[in-house]
Amino acid sequence: MLPYRYVAYIDEAGDPGLNRVKPIDERGASEWLIVSAVVVSSDNEPRCDDLVRSVSANFKNFQSNQLHFAKMNEAKKIFACTQLSEFPCRIFVVASNKKNMKGWRNRFAELKSLDKNWFYCWLTRILLERVTHWVASHSAAKYGQSEKLKISFSNRGGLSYSQMKVYFDWLRMKSSANALFLPLGDLRWDVMERELVDISPSHERGGLQLADIAASAFFKACDKFDTGACDPRFAKILKSRVAFTNDVDGYRIYSGYGVKLMPSFKMANLLPEQKEIFEFFGYPRQWWDPKPSTPGADSPTSKC
Repeated sequence: MLPYRYVAYIDEAGDPGLNRVKPIDERGASEWLIVSAVVVSSDNEPRCDDLVRSVSANFKNFQSNQLHFAKMNEAKKIFACTQLSEFPCRIFVVASNKKNMKGWRNRFAELKSLDKNWFYCWLTRILLERVTHWVASHSAAKYGQSEKLKISFSNRGGLSYSQMKVYFDWLRMKSSANALFLPLGDLRWDVMERELVDISPSHERGGLQLADIAASAFFKACDKFDTGACDPRFAKILKSRVAFTNDVDGYRIYSGYGVKLMPSFKMANLLPEQKEIFEFFGYPRQWWDPKPSTPGADSPTSKC
């Protein structure tokens, strides 16, 4: 395998279905799809497994070393999020409120192999715009050059290795031709390599279980129809690890970067209790301009 300095573990919470969507449809798919990345340095890659074992060891009557946020009670969720908030990593979240996407058809008509997974891939692209930007900025400041990123996806959503590789090859081609659907942003291709992408079962990667905690904590913060009342406490605990960029005055900006809401705060038409977590992270203000790069995005000395 090619050498790399960073690892991004990616998992999701919610359902990518768009034909029927709650609350528009009583028996529809989840209102939200949350995709999250937990980014660590390659030096800390083995520590992800250590953290999962450590958290599990503190749970009485816990029958597995595999962590599933949705199966934890309130106290366990708080403990797991607190432990993750103290771990050297950066967390990125893309939260899609799907009401406005109901019935949307595949925009990637050229990629017939993505008929089932195009929406998840599209959200992952938006997530990786931010992840790769952070890695490029962080590594340039720390090492004097852009270093490579290994990307590990959970296979929970039924995504295949070949589908993801075809999708990113297609994106790279579109990027080279300046033909992306979202012209404002792009992935930092200098930190990505085809050979450094894998898809694994969550139980085989501690980092994927950490990504599940992050994604599920945000899902619980804004979901009302599948998990009961919104509860933003768990996602708020993670703030110390959520990625940020800086504005011209050096003020930390989380909204639009470490936490990306789609569609816009106004267009999402959220309930007051759903707005709370996004307001906590700086919405309705949403600011991130990837052109030019933002060198103040985190510090090269920060733990990752």
